[in-house]
Amino acid sequence: MAPTTLQGAERTGTSPAMEDPGARTTEEWSRTPEELASVRTTVARLKAAYPSVDADTVEATVEAGYDAFRQARVRKYVPILAERRSRKALAAATGSTPDAAGDGP
Repeated sequence: MAPTTLQGAERTGTSPAMEDPGARTTEEWSRTPEELASVRTTVARLKAAYPSVDADTVEATVEAGYDAFRQARVRKYVPILAERRSRKALAAATGSTPDAAGDGP
């Protein structure tokens, strides 16, 4: 079977990911235990970095950061990418930079 190109996907109305039987769909997606631990660690780190922000807001921001990468096939870099996205969102929301004590890795 020839690889599907973007042009072919546009023509057929299907995406290459949907044709891949091994591809994860949104309905099947769930975090690994390692990702769940990373979410907790990231939330704790960002709560310390942004003490003026409500804890629920920090948690929701981190969840949104991880959800943005839910269809990523390579999961290794999701924690750092989600944390960077979350930090950027919190900094934009507060109009400030994080406290020096809570500055991440």
